[in-house]
Amino acid sequence: MNENRLFSRTRWRLATSYALVMGLILSFSGLGIYEAIVHAHWQTLDRELEFVAGTLHDSIENTLKQPGRLEPATQELLPEQMEQRHVLGAIHRGDYYIRFLDLSERKIALAGLQPEGLPLTSTKNTWQSPCDEQGNCYHQISLSLHTQNNTPWGYMQMGRSLRDINEYLTNVKLILLLGLPIAMILVGISSWWLAGFAMQPIYQSYKQIQQFTADAAHELRTPLAATRATVESALRTPHTFNLEAQDILKTIERQNQRLTGLVADLLLLAHMERRRSPLRSQLCCLNDIISDLIEELAALAIAAEITLSSEIRVYKPLYVVGDEEQLYRLVYNLVINAIHYTLAGGKVTAILDCSDHHALIKIQDTGVGIAAKEQKRIFTRFYRVDSDRSRTSGGAGLGLAIAQAIVQAHHGSLQVHSELGKGSTFTIRLPLAVTSPKSKNLNY
Repeated sequence: MNENRLFSRTRWRLATSYALVMGLILSFSGLGIYEAIVHAHWQTLDRELEFVAGTLHDSIENTLKQPGRLEPATQELLPEQMEQRHVLGAIHRGDYYIRFLDLSERKIALAGLQPEGLPLTSTKNTWQSPCDEQGNCYHQISLSLHTQNNTPWGYMQMGRSLRDINEYLTNVKLILLLGLPIAMILVGISSWWLAGFAMQPIYQSYKQIQQFTADAAHELRTPLAATRATVESALRTPHTFNLEAQDILKTIERQNQRLTGLVADLLLLAHMERRRSPLRSQLCCLNDIISDLIEELAALAIAAEITLSSEIRVYKPLYVVGDEEQLYRLVYNLVINAIHYTLAGGKVTAILDCSDHHALIKIQDTGVGIAAKEQKRIFTRFYRVDSDRSRTSGGAGLGLAIAQAIVQAHHGSLQVHSELGKGSTFTIRLPLAVTSPKSKNLNY
């Protein structure tokens, strides 16, 4: 499958599409998992703080008598005196702190963890997340305290360090960030394999059609040649048939020639796509090819009332490595195409130039032009922009397909720029030879 550029590009597109879709799914899934873990930890933390703070709050309120004053019984309930109490055992792990504030929100006492530089926060909000001077963050709950006779006493703030939770979430984030590229590599490999597996039936069908085209074209050559020989032999004896029969034979001869050319084109395309006919590696002078073509097609251009000319923009011969016959066919097809689609009084110009170690051959015409939506399809075999005109001029829709195949076989490119009513420009780009022109036959 990799031998065919069309299927190779299609496989790359499918694999890339699969990988991108799976990458987005994995990314959103990873983000969702991370957010779910964060949410679960915050919910657990809130419940933990509510339970611990609520238990201590109820115990302390039963001992308070005067607003803003901690009774001795209250101090006995603080963590320093409560090492044996199971409910507040977590405080002694160094995770919690307790602050008591009076009604003016001034600190009265501090127990448990001793964070440095932790600012006093307003008690208006029940939940807060302050940070100390070292950047350590805490999650805090604020509860109001009342005396035994239900008189407002002040406030109690209990906070828990978020260091262990942040470290855990950082590890989770790191695992997800490192796991995503590894997963993407595995997805990319799997996508490439799945794309090839999915395209196997299509590729096999394509190979069968390609084989059928080559076999049919090959088998048609013999009966066409026999028919042509019979017609030519009959036409050499004009007294055998009347004028009407001779006209019929001439029509058969013309259609036979057309079919023979079509079969030859199909066979050439099939062989090039299957790479059965390797390139004859030799140095080809593009200057000579352009000059010979202009000379050969001058009569055709004059008959069509079109000005055909060449423009050489380089001061020395340009050489490329390849098959001279195929390169000649390449430029010939483009010039013929330009002549067929240029109205009488128009102009067709073959330009030879070079740029960035590449030879440039431009075939410009002042013809009818090609619509933008048609420009991507004109290199498809049997495709004709103007079906009626192509049939009148004898075209079968294979000229540009053959040109594209020849360019690709020579590691070049073929582009078109066209506007309706203004004409078209076909640009051939071929790599220049780096070998001295003295060596005519090369091997790659």
